[in-house]
Amino acid sequence: MTRLVILGKQGAGKGTQCALLVDHFGIPHISTGDMLRAAVSEGTELGLKAKVIMDAGDLVSDDLILGIVEERLAEPDAENGFLLDGFPRTDAQAQGLVEMLAPQGIDIAIDIEVPDDVVTQRMLARGRDDDTPEAIQRRLQLYQEETAPLLDFFSSRGVLAAVDGLGTEQEVQSRIISAIESRD
Repeated sequence: MTRLVILGKQGAGKGTQCALLVDHFGIPHISTGDMLRAAVSEGTELGLKAKVIMDAGDLVSDDLILGIVEERLAEPDAENGFLLDGFPRTDAQAQGLVEMLAPQGIDIAIDIEVPDDVVTQRMLARGRDDDTPEAIQRRLQLYQEETAPLLDFFSSRGVLAAVDGLGTEQEVQSRIISAIESRD
């Protein structure tokens, strides 16, 4: 069983690595954005609550996100493990996840480390309209504010592994797999 959390700045290569890791380990890639959209489209009770909040342009509460994650992790494809991407985002979500998965918890939280100047260049090269230098700087600042406590949270539980995110996709994947397998 492999239960992973992937952390990293925008532009760090999380999406690419998630795709490679789910293939390698045969586990589902679970992103909160995908889960919210699925819960809304399936019309679940939690999905209907989330839809009202999202339609109003508000952020979905920790409790609601935790409920949606718990529903998703109860599905049969996640019984042998999963890769969480974009969750948890807050200390309350991280604590809720640990409690939800007790007594096992998660196996490892991978932080894909890439310097700010590199992720800025990567995002600018994507050419998206919302990837202006100012917007990128703001997102990096928000990431630091929101994610630093999560790194401490997972580190204090002995499940955090920082992985160098520079190099080819295969080099980074190799480092991540080594970090995961060294925990077994």
